[in-house]
Amino acid sequence: MLTTESAAGPPLVANAGVGVHGINTAVDVFRLPDLWQLHLYGYSAAFAVDGRWHELRPGTVSLVPPGTTVEFRYRGRSEHLYVHFAMPGRRDPLVGNAFVGDAGSALPVLRELLLDAVAAFPTSPSRSAAAVWAALWRVSDLADADADALTTAPGNPVVAAVVRRIEERLAEPLVVAELARIAGVSHNQLTRLFHEHVGDTVVGYIASRRMARALHLLRASTLSVTAIAAAVGIPDLQAFNKACRRAFGASPRALRLGR
Repeated sequence: MLTTESAAGPPLVANAGVGVHGINTAVDVFRLPDLWQLHLYGYSAAFAVDGRWHELRPGTVSLVPPGTTVEFRYRGRSEHLYVHFAMPGRRDPLVGNAFVGDAGSALPVLRELLLDAVAAFPTSPSRSAAAVWAALWRVSDLADADADALTTAPGNPVVAAVVRRIEERLAEPLVVAELARIAGVSHNQLTRLFHEHVGDTVVGYIASRRMARALHLLRASTLSVTAIAAAVGIPDLQAFNKACRRAFGASPRALRLGR
Protein backbone atom coordinates (compact mmCIF):
# COMPACT_ATOMS: atom_id res chain seq x y z
CA MET A 1 0.00 0.00 0.00
CA LEU A 2 1.34 3.42 -0.91
CA THR A 3 1.76 5.60 2.16
CA THR A 4 2.17 9.34 2.09
CA GLU A 5 5.29 8.99 4.25
CA SER A 6 6.93 6.73 1.61
CA ALA A 7 6.97 9.40 -1.09
CA ALA A 8 9.40 12.29 -1.45
CA GLY A 9 6.69 14.78 -2.37
CA PRO A 10 3.18 15.27 -3.69
CA PRO A 11 1.96 13.27 -6.70
CA LEU A 12 2.63 14.22 -10.30
CA VAL A 13 -0.81 14.04 -11.90
CA ALA A 14 -0.74 12.69 -15.45
CA ASN A 15 -4.50 12.74 -15.98
CA ALA A 16 -7.71 13.18 -14.03
CA GLY A 17 -11.31 12.91 -15.14
CA VAL A 18 -14.58 11.00 -15.14
CA GLY A 19 -14.30 7.58 -16.73
CA VAL A 20 -17.38 6.34 -18.57
CA HIS A 21 -17.41 2.61 -19.30
CA GLY A 22 -19.71 -0.32 -19.96
CA ILE A 23 -21.30 1.19 -23.07
CA ASN A 24 -19.58 -0.57 -25.97
CA THR A 25 -17.95 -3.37 -23.99
CA ALA A 26 -18.77 -5.16 -20.75
CA VAL A 27 -15.14 -6.02 -19.94
CA ASP A 28 -11.95 -3.95 -19.74
CA VAL A 29 -8.51 -5.44 -18.99
CA PHE A 30 -5.49 -3.12 -18.82
CA ARG A 31 -2.55 -1.86 -16.79
CA LEU A 32 -0.65 1.41 -16.45
CA PRO A 33 3.05 0.51 -16.52
CA ASP A 34 4.34 3.67 -14.82
CA LEU A 35 1.34 5.26 -13.08
CA TRP A 36 -0.76 4.72 -9.98
CA GLN A 37 -4.56 4.58 -10.38
CA LEU A 38 -6.92 6.16 -7.86
CA HIS A 39 -10.63 5.51 -8.54
CA LEU A 40 -13.83 6.45 -6.72
CA TYR A 41 -16.78 4.41 -7.99
CA GLY A 42 -20.42 5.31 -8.50
CA TYR A 43 -21.61 1.89 -9.71
CA SER A 44 -21.65 -1.83 -9.01
CA ALA A 45 -19.28 -4.12 -10.91
CA ALA A 46 -16.78 -6.95 -10.52
CA PHE A 47 -13.17 -5.81 -10.30
CA ALA A 48 -9.96 -7.86 -10.27
CA VAL A 49 -6.47 -6.72 -9.27
CA ASP A 50 -3.85 -9.17 -10.55
CA GLY A 51 -6.52 -11.88 -10.59
CA ARG A 52 -7.96 -11.17 -7.12
CA TRP A 53 -11.64 -10.27 -7.41
CA HIS A 54 -13.51 -7.57 -5.52
CA GLU A 55 -17.12 -6.41 -5.62
CA LEU A 56 -17.42 -2.71 -6.45
CA ARG A 57 -20.40 -0.68 -5.30
CA PRO A 58 -21.11 3.06 -5.09
CA GLY A 59 -18.69 4.52 -2.56
CA THR A 60 -15.87 2.02 -3.13
CA VAL A 61 -12.40 3.49 -3.56
CA SER A 62 -9.40 1.74 -5.09
CA LEU A 63 -5.69 2.58 -5.24
CA VAL A 64 -3.66 0.41 -7.60
CA PRO A 65 0.16 0.47 -8.02
CA PRO A 66 1.91 0.86 -11.38
CA GLY A 67 2.34 -2.24 -13.49
CA THR A 68 -0.72 -3.98 -12.02
CA THR A 69 -3.21 -5.68 -14.32
CA VAL A 70 -6.82 -4.78 -13.58
CA GLU A 71 -10.04 -6.20 -15.00
CA PHE A 72 -13.50 -4.63 -14.87
CA ARG A 73 -16.74 -6.47 -15.59
CA TYR A 74 -19.44 -3.85 -15.94
CA ARG A 75 -23.21 -4.15 -15.52
CA GLY A 76 -24.26 -1.35 -17.81
CA ARG A 77 -23.12 2.27 -18.09
CA SER A 78 -20.54 2.88 -15.36
CA GLU A 79 -18.92 6.16 -14.27
CA HIS A 80 -16.07 6.72 -11.84
CA LEU A 81 -13.74 9.53 -10.87
CA TYR A 82 -10.14 8.67 -11.66
CA VAL A 83 -6.64 10.06 -11.26
CA HIS A 84 -3.52 8.60 -12.89
CA PHE A 85 -0.35 9.81 -11.19
CA ALA A 86 3.30 9.16 -10.40
CA MET A 87 4.96 9.46 -7.00
CA PRO A 88 8.37 11.18 -6.72
CA GLY A 89 11.04 9.10 -5.05
CA ARG A 90 9.48 5.74 -5.96
CA ARG A 91 11.56 4.25 -8.75
CA ASP A 92 10.36 0.67 -8.20
CA PRO A 93 6.98 0.60 -10.01
CA LEU A 94 5.91 -2.81 -8.71
CA VAL A 95 6.43 -2.00 -5.01
CA GLY A 96 3.20 -1.46 -3.11
CA ASN A 97 -0.10 -3.28 -2.58
CA ALA A 98 -3.47 -2.37 -4.01
CA PHE A 99 -6.21 -1.13 -1.72
CA VAL A 100 -9.91 -1.67 -2.43
CA GLY A 101 -12.41 -0.66 0.23
CA ASP A 102 -15.46 1.29 1.28
CA ALA A 103 -14.84 5.02 1.61
CA GLY A 104 -17.36 5.11 4.44
CA SER A 105 -17.64 8.44 6.22
CA ALA A 106 -14.75 9.79 4.12
CA LEU A 107 -16.82 9.52 0.92
CA PRO A 108 -18.09 13.16 0.75
CA VAL A 109 -14.60 14.57 1.35
CA LEU A 110 -12.97 12.17 -1.11
CA ARG A 111 -15.53 12.98 -3.79
CA GLU A 112 -15.03 16.73 -3.39
CA LEU A 113 -11.22 16.39 -3.44
CA LEU A 114 -11.28 14.30 -6.62
CA LEU A 115 -13.81 16.57 -8.31
CA ASP A 116 -11.52 19.49 -7.46
CA ALA A 117 -8.56 17.56 -8.89
CA VAL A 118 -10.45 16.86 -12.11
CA ALA A 119 -11.63 20.46 -12.53
CA ALA A 120 -8.21 21.97 -11.79
CA PHE A 121 -6.10 19.58 -13.86
CA PRO A 122 -6.28 21.36 -17.27
CA THR A 123 -5.41 24.84 -15.99
CA SER A 124 -3.83 24.43 -12.55
CA PRO A 125 -1.82 21.20 -12.24
CA SER A 126 -0.43 22.25 -8.86
CA ARG A 127 -3.89 22.65 -7.39
CA SER A 128 -4.92 19.32 -8.90
CA ALA A 129 -1.88 17.65 -7.32
CA ALA A 130 -2.68 19.21 -3.95
CA ALA A 131 -6.22 17.81 -4.05
CA VAL A 132 -4.93 14.35 -4.99
CA TRP A 133 -2.31 14.54 -2.21
CA ALA A 134 -5.07 15.26 0.32
CA ALA A 135 -7.19 12.43 -1.10
CA LEU A 136 -4.26 10.01 -0.76
CA TRP A 137 -3.96 10.86 2.93
CA ARG A 138 -7.62 9.95 3.32
CA VAL A 139 -7.16 6.66 1.47
CA SER A 140 -4.09 5.90 3.57
CA ASP A 141 -6.20 6.41 6.71
CA LEU A 142 -8.84 4.01 5.34
CA ALA A 143 -6.20 1.37 4.64
CA ASP A 144 -4.74 1.75 8.14
CA ALA A 145 -8.19 1.44 9.72
CA ASP A 146 -8.89 -1.78 7.78
CA ALA A 147 -5.44 -3.34 8.11
CA ASP A 148 -6.24 -5.42 11.18
CA ALA A 149 -9.36 -6.85 9.58
CA LEU A 150 -7.65 -7.65 6.30
CA THR A 151 -4.90 -9.65 8.03
CA THR A 152 -7.02 -11.38 10.65
CA ALA A 153 -7.43 -14.71 8.87
CA PRO A 154 -5.42 -14.81 5.64
CA GLY A 155 -5.39 -18.61 5.66
CA ASN A 156 -9.14 -19.16 5.63
CA PRO A 157 -11.18 -17.89 2.67
CA VAL A 158 -14.54 -18.16 4.48
CA VAL A 159 -13.39 -16.05 7.42
CA ALA A 160 -11.61 -13.60 5.12
CA ALA A 161 -14.79 -13.17 3.04
CA VAL A 162 -16.95 -12.61 6.14
CA VAL A 163 -14.43 -10.16 7.61
CA ARG A 164 -14.45 -8.18 4.36
CA ARG A 165 -18.26 -8.19 4.34
CA ILE A 166 -18.30 -6.91 7.93
CA GLU A 167 -15.86 -4.12 7.11
CA GLU A 168 -17.83 -3.08 4.03
CA ARG A 169 -21.19 -3.09 5.87
CA LEU A 170 -20.20 -1.99 9.36
CA ALA A 171 -22.80 0.79 9.32
CA GLU A 172 -25.60 -1.67 8.50
CA PRO A 173 -27.36 -4.33 10.62
CA LEU A 174 -25.21 -7.47 10.62
CA VAL A 175 -26.75 -10.85 11.43
CA VAL A 176 -24.55 -13.90 11.91
CA ALA A 177 -27.00 -16.22 10.14
CA GLU A 178 -27.04 -13.94 7.08
CA LEU A 179 -23.24 -13.68 7.04
CA ALA A 180 -23.04 -17.48 7.17
CA ARG A 181 -25.53 -17.80 4.33
CA ILE A 182 -23.55 -15.37 2.15
CA ALA A 183 -20.33 -17.28 2.91
CA GLY A 184 -21.99 -20.60 2.06
CA VAL A 185 -21.56 -22.22 5.48
CA SER A 186 -23.81 -22.96 8.44
CA HIS A 187 -24.14 -20.72 11.47
CA ASN A 188 -22.24 -23.27 13.57
CA GLN A 189 -19.48 -23.65 10.99
CA LEU A 190 -18.93 -19.91 10.83
CA THR A 191 -18.87 -19.68 14.63
CA ARG A 192 -16.28 -22.48 14.80
CA LEU A 193 -14.10 -20.95 12.07
CA PHE A 194 -14.14 -17.54 13.77
CA HIS A 195 -13.10 -19.06 17.08
CA GLU A 196 -10.32 -20.98 15.32
CA HIS A 197 -8.91 -18.19 13.16
CA VAL A 198 -9.88 -14.98 14.93
CA GLY A 199 -10.17 -16.04 18.55
CA ASP A 200 -13.51 -14.32 19.01
CA THR A 201 -17.17 -14.78 18.25
CA VAL A 202 -18.62 -13.16 15.14
CA VAL A 203 -20.74 -10.88 17.32
CA GLY A 204 -17.74 -9.99 19.47
CA TYR A 205 -15.63 -9.23 16.41
CA ILE A 206 -18.32 -6.96 14.94
CA ALA A 207 -18.62 -5.11 18.25
CA SER A 208 -14.86 -4.62 18.55
CA ARG A 209 -14.54 -3.34 14.98
CA ARG A 210 -17.43 -0.92 15.49
CA MET A 211 -15.84 0.44 18.63
CA ALA A 212 -12.40 0.73 16.99
CA ARG A 213 -13.88 2.72 14.11
CA ALA A 214 -15.95 4.83 16.50
CA LEU A 215 -12.88 5.72 18.56
CA HIS A 216 -10.99 6.65 15.40
CA LEU A 217 -13.79 8.93 14.20
CA LEU A 218 -14.30 10.50 17.61
CA ARG A 219 -10.64 11.43 17.90
CA ALA A 220 -9.69 12.07 14.27
CA SER A 221 -12.76 13.78 12.84
CA THR A 222 -15.23 16.54 13.61
CA LEU A 223 -18.23 14.40 12.68
CA SER A 224 -21.07 14.70 15.16
CA VAL A 225 -21.55 11.91 17.68
CA THR A 226 -24.89 11.19 15.99
CA ALA A 227 -23.19 10.75 12.61
CA ILE A 228 -20.45 8.56 14.09
CA ALA A 229 -22.97 6.35 15.86
CA ALA A 230 -24.79 5.82 12.57
CA ALA A 231 -21.53 5.25 10.68
CA VAL A 232 -20.63 2.32 12.93
CA GLY A 233 -24.06 0.71 12.92
CA ILE A 234 -25.29 1.84 16.36
CA PRO A 235 -27.66 4.70 15.46
CA ASP A 236 -29.40 4.69 18.86
CA LEU A 237 -27.43 7.27 20.85
CA GLN A 238 -28.20 5.71 24.21
CA ALA A 239 -26.97 2.33 22.98
CA PHE A 240 -23.88 3.98 21.45
CA ASN A 241 -23.11 5.75 24.73
CA LYS A 242 -23.40 2.47 26.63
CA ALA A 243 -21.21 0.67 24.08
CA CYS A 244 -18.47 3.31 24.44
CA ARG A 245 -18.57 3.14 28.22
CA ARG A 246 -18.46 -0.65 28.11
CA ALA A 247 -15.54 -0.72 25.65
CA PHE A 248 -13.50 2.28 26.81
CA GLY A 249 -14.87 3.26 30.22
CA ALA A 250 -15.86 6.73 29.00
CA SER A 251 -18.64 8.53 27.15
CA PRO A 252 -18.28 9.51 23.48
CA ARG A 253 -17.86 13.14 24.51
CA ALA A 254 -15.06 12.29 26.97
CA LEU A 255 -13.35 10.14 24.36
CA ARG A 256 -13.48 12.99 21.88
CA LEU A 257 -11.83 15.29 24.40
CA GLY A 258 -9.15 12.69 25.07
CA ARG A 259 -10.07 12.06 28.69
